[in-house]
Amino acid sequence: MTTIMNDRSGSLREILPRSFFNRDVVVVAEDLLGKLLVRRSRAGMCVGRIVETEAYLAAGDSACHAARGKTKKNATMFGNPGLAYVYAIHARYCLNTVTEAAGRPSAVLIRAVEPITGIEIMQQRRGSDKLTDLCRGPARLCEAFGIDRRLDGWDLQRGTRLWIGDDGMTDDMIALVGRSARIGVTSEMLAELRFFVNGSPFVSGPKYLHR
Repeated sequence: MTTIMNDRSGSLREILPRSFFNRDVVVVAEDLLGKLLVRRSRAGMCVGRIVETEAYLAAGDSACHAARGKTKKNATMFGNPGLAYVYAIHARYCLNTVTEAAGRPSAVLIRAVEPITGIEIMQQRRGSDKLTDLCRGPARLCEAFGIDRRLDGWDLQRGTRLWIGDDGMTDDMIALVGRSARIGVTSEMLAELRFFVNGSPFVSGPKYLHR
């Protein structure tokens, strides 16, 4: 059954099904471009269009958090596809979506979104009025959306607090996809596992690279 959520801004958001995430992590990372990250909190609703992602592989990827096995901090990565994996870095946070089957720890890092709804809330949280800087980079994104470790393991299928939706705009972005090496990764540096909307001013790294 298709689930539709109203984001209180007058538009409908179709929640991505678990089957969307239960696929190869590289495919999911690219297909997430153009989808909608939605966060509902007491402060209000925040919505942003995903414009940049990175894939982290379950095997043969030393940059993946699960490369050395399961720990208390990365346990969510070993869970069901469609869970939110939130980790801390330098007192800030990064949001990932778990992919592939349970027990196969791969994930997609959401690196940047284009703000759509709740921009004033994002500005207050970030202490900045510059639109292109609100969610440019995973830590800024989490700060703007009010995402922290309390949402680690959150099931994105629930349609409350945090989910990823689709408003049918994704197909328009297929021809605009750029691909490059991941940012800030000191191992597996040559792997082109970063995907982004070519030319978008909201991405956190190089904006004009082609496939």
